[in-house]
Parts: sequence; C-alpha cells; structure tokens
Amino acid sequence: QVQLVESGGGSVQAGGSLRLSCAASGFTYRRYCMGWLRQTPGQKREKVALIDGDGNTGYVDSAKSRFTISRDSAKNNLYLQMNGLKAEDTAIYYCAARSDRFCGGAFDYWGQGTQVTVSS
Repeated sequence: QVQLVESGGGSVQAGGSLRLSCAASGFTYRRYCMGWLRQTPGQKREKVALIDGDGNTGYVDSAKSRFTISRDSAKNNLYLQMNGLKAEDTAIYYCAARSDRFCGGAFDYWGQGTQVTVSS
C-alpha cells in the first residue's frame, strides 16, 4: 500500500524559509517520478517542483531560484526547501508520486497535504 506523509508546513513571515518533507512507503521509491504540488481555495492544483527517476528536476517559474526539490532514496524521503517565501506561496502543499520514472503525466498517489502560510 502506497503511503505519502508530508510534514514541515507552518506559518512564516515573507522572506523566511521552510523545509517540507514527505515520507514515502509501499513502492519502489527511487524509480518513481515524485513531485510537490500546491493548491489554494478555488484553484487547481499547481505543480511546483518535480524530480524524475533519474534525478532530473523541474520547477514552476515562480519557484525557480527559490525552491529546491531533493530526494533521499536511502530514507525514502522527498524534500522541498523553500527560501524567500512570498505571500503568494500560501497554499496546501501535497507530495505526489507517479508510477513511472518520467514525469510526463498525472500523479497516481497523493499525501494528505500540509499547510504553508506566509504573512507579508
């Protein structure tokens, strides 16, 4: 059974930093595309950062140079380091996994989400 459990969300002032973590279990973690997505009320989920089975990464334009996605295959953990946070980064952040090493499609598994609130 695939499980994704996020942690590390919280409230921070603009310009601050947070590190999100996702503990993954129940699948061959290192072979999967993994990602962080976020959602605000009334909006669709937005892909923030992706990392494929080969370690290649991709970011939404608004996150480039501020966020860093990484994975620790030994611990089956996924991370999102967020620096220079802005009020518009406020959202629920979800960890997601896709049953493929490439990231060119929908995600199959989701965590429960963790709230990030940035005050200006």
